[in-house]
Amino acid sequence: MTTDKSRTMWTFIVTSAALFMASLDNLVVTTALPSIRAHLHAGLEGLQWTVNAYTLTFAVLLLTGATLGERYGRRRLFTIGLGLFTAGSAAAALAPGIGWLIGARAVQGVGAAVLIPLTLTLLSAAVPPQRRGVALGIWGAIGGLAVAIGPLVGGAVVEGASWQWIFWLNVPIGVALLPIARTRLAESRGPSTRLDLPGVVLASLGLFGIVLGVVRGNDHGWTGATVLPPMVIGAILVAAFIAWELRGATEPMLPMRLFRSRGFTMTNAASLLMFFGMFGSIFLLAQFLQVVQHYNPLQAGVRMLPWTAMPVLVTPVAGALSDRIGGRVLLAAGLGLQSIGLGWLALIASPSVAYLAQVPAFVVSGVGMSLFFAPVANVVLSSVRREEEGIASGASNAIRELGGVFGIAVLGAVFAARGGYGSGATFVAGLAPAVWIGAAAVAAAAAAALLLPRLRAARPAAAAEAAQLAPELEPVG
Repeated sequence: MTTDKSRTMWTFIVTSAALFMASLDNLVVTTALPSIRAHLHAGLEGLQWTVNAYTLTFAVLLLTGATLGERYGRRRLFTIGLGLFTAGSAAAALAPGIGWLIGARAVQGVGAAVLIPLTLTLLSAAVPPQRRGVALGIWGAIGGLAVAIGPLVGGAVVEGASWQWIFWLNVPIGVALLPIARTRLAESRGPSTRLDLPGVVLASLGLFGIVLGVVRGNDHGWTGATVLPPMVIGAILVAAFIAWELRGATEPMLPMRLFRSRGFTMTNAASLLMFFGMFGSIFLLAQFLQVVQHYNPLQAGVRMLPWTAMPVLVTPVAGALSDRIGGRVLLAAGLGLQSIGLGWLALIASPSVAYLAQVPAFVVSGVGMSLFFAPVANVVLSSVRREEEGIASGASNAIRELGGVFGIAVLGAVFAARGGYGSGATFVAGLAPAVWIGAAAVAAAAAAALLLPRLRAARPAAAAEAAQLAPELEPVG
């Protein structure tokens, strides 16, 4: 018989492993892009869609995944998402061309959209209230670490085997987690909800149209028939989605009332801008180390360790500080440091810049990223009611992933407009202004974090009392 303590432990292990695996795929492909470009004969647009096919489907369907889990059972949908992600990984590894790879990455994104928000709600339901802040801090750190070390893992795998193995590695992990998830996780549901199908369609088509236009703008002309109309139609559909969520939907996929909370609004604004600047910059910087400075994929990943390894060292300290001083100060400080680090890299970028000159900027960026990732999940969930945690988790993940999508699209467009792959000088000519824009976006994120209310972590007794007053989750089975 599974005890509560044992079930909590298994929930933490399974959700953390699944979160790490799915989050890793945000950026694991970045150091493999030059190999994919050569092997599959892909251009810049194909490389952008290799990343964006995952992040866009992930972002758009996160709210749908969270809603389905609330209605049909979190454990059930978690296992379905895990199965889809595993199957998409196998398909990506078998891709004979760039079109196939982009399609497989989209399947991965659908699986991750169901999987990731449910890791948070399953864990939150399983952990006692007095230990919730610590558990969610570790959850955020694991997700942040996975995103951060993606370039290193990708580089090591590509150099040791081939780019296909960055996807094959997911398959045995997913297969191993599936039976454990079915037998060890407790089933639960949230408040009864219906799928907001009009909202899903409007958001999906609207965001796809905007991203399609941005990605194709430089190659096809910003006023071309395949660029401007999709962007305009996309913007109209996004506006229609907001109007529908405000007035038409009886059970909206994104309840606009959540944004009445200043904590929820400002944290998500900061996350959107943070991922815009970070994802777009890493997309280009990981290629810079290979294309311009001629490191192989593993060497490039290792040289980014001063940035990407910082969460291992800083996050435990940041988590403890978060419980004492609250998340506002840490978020603002972390975003400020990340902005400084990116600006530093843009300032010194040149074909001949020494690696050691880049290390201080990598360290500053890594410390800043760590301070951001440690408290962000708990800050978001602390700003909404307990029964709204599932949809709030989905909304927050969707917003930050959209930041990554638009960061890669916009910074990629700036890079293509000002530079290219022709030589080291032309690459840097596009890289520097793009990373400056990324730094400015993260600086704006720091300003948004300063507008957060002054919240401190609740005392254990107070947290337990608040949990008793909150509506309980509906147990199933």
